[in-house]
Amino acid sequence: MRGRLIVACCAVLLALPGLAGAASTPTPHRGGILPFAVDAEPPNYDCHANFSFVLMHVVAPHYSTLLKFDTANYPQVVGDLAESWSVSPDRRTYTFKLRPNVLFHDGTRLTSADVKVSYERITHPPQGVLSVRQADYSAITSIDTPDPLTVVFHLQWPDAAMLANFASPWNCIYSAAKLAQDPQFPKTNILGTGPYIFVEHVKGDHWSGKRWDKYFQSGKPYLDGYRAEFINQTAAAKAMPSGRIMAQFRSFTPAERDEMMETAGNRLDVREGPWTSYVALVFNTNQQPFNDARVRRALSLAIDRWSGAETLAGTTFLKYVGGLMRPGSTLATPEAELVTLPGFSRDIAASRAEAKRLLAEAGVSNLEVTLTNRKDVPVPYHGAGNFVVDAWREIGVNATHELLSTKEWQKALETGKFAAGIDLAADYFDDPTICLARYVSRDLSPANHAGSTDRFLDALYIGQAISTDLRERMKIVRDFERQAVTEAATVPLLWWNRIVVSSAKFKGWNISPSQYIGQDLSDVWIEQ
Repeated sequence: MRGRLIVACCAVLLALPGLAGAASTPTPHRGGILPFAVDAEPPNYDCHANFSFVLMHVVAPHYSTLLKFDTANYPQVVGDLAESWSVSPDRRTYTFKLRPNVLFHDGTRLTSADVKVSYERITHPPQGVLSVRQADYSAITSIDTPDPLTVVFHLQWPDAAMLANFASPWNCIYSAAKLAQDPQFPKTNILGTGPYIFVEHVKGDHWSGKRWDKYFQSGKPYLDGYRAEFINQTAAAKAMPSGRIMAQFRSFTPAERDEMMETAGNRLDVREGPWTSYVALVFNTNQQPFNDARVRRALSLAIDRWSGAETLAGTTFLKYVGGLMRPGSTLATPEAELVTLPGFSRDIAASRAEAKRLLAEAGVSNLEVTLTNRKDVPVPYHGAGNFVVDAWREIGVNATHELLSTKEWQKALETGKFAAGIDLAADYFDDPTICLARYVSRDLSPANHAGSTDRFLDALYIGQAISTDLRERMKIVRDFERQAVTEAATVPLLWWNRIVVSSAKFKGWNISPSQYIGQDLSDVWIEQ
């Protein structure tokens, strides 16, 4: 456990007054190829259309965003393509000045037109283009480009999350010229301005990139390149102590962490922290009997989340019971109030009795359900799915657990080809505009895999976004949460705890509450 203790002790020492400045900052070493693990392959290459780490971890190093989060000082936002920016007093106009020396990997120069077209693709996607986070940017009415290095965003209302949204790691900036030729270009091609050029994707094996020598940040990146190995979490845990891989950026389970540290603790570092992610249960509201809220609510009531958190904590990284906002965050619902919501009571006997009553009231008996889940990323999906199936049996519901590849699972959720499913709710910042978008009506938010329409939730969503008073915003979020879990089109199951294990020689990377940010690898290096 020595490596782990070193990390913990250093953190304590640096926190003591007068000692932080005394610690020497090592000089980054140039060179080397970083091998890291990714559990599965991305279904396609389009940042705007995806929501899984399997895309972000391999693609992020090729692209730049307007702003990005400073992981060393999270949630502070810094410029990426933007050299500077300003916000109007009424918070309805955002002006960005772009860096003048940015080149795409084909040698063409980036201009404000590329930023404009990329964001228009997000806010108003062309026919056939999927923009998963479209609802997050509903405040944007127009985008101006007064000159090649200036972009101006106009909003119809002030949005409390807007600056964080401009730092979204999903908002890869694409070439306007390529999008003009083919709006679907990013789905099967890689062309960005990030620190690494795309080299190859060998399906079933690996993804690799090499240093872009004309990257706009002088002297970076430090690595010669990276190689993402497509191996599952169990294999990654075995490969880490041997040095075959140096990192896995998602998470390991507590048991895997302990085994690795027991084997090679002096050669590994561990970073742990809260995670802006949870597994959710989603119902296809356009399919009987799940078009009846009583049936959906009954199946949510059957699940004992509190015992699940205890049962699954050791074998997965599922750990916390929470509502729609991350437990412990500013706008999270306190436990005393949370337990009054349907599905979150500690009295599971009473909840299951109510579930049976609701099913009888809805005229549903001998219900059989197919639960669609993710196959090639077993942790935490398999454990969560099995737990749900077992819970449903307690109220007389028979469920079949259907496991699909990431590509087919994502396609099923996006196209409504499922009855009930285990879904992913993972965000990069604790803000309701970002975190609640998946509950907004489907015609406004493609992230709503339930396909539901709820204009009350839509109104509350806009109401919290424009509110400048924290107490008022908190009340609106509470009302939103109660409505969402009562209607139960999508409901949270359990929140995650992040455990990142890496080689002690891997430097320059900081853990954050999101597996999506800090993945462009521009600052990382390998100690020799």
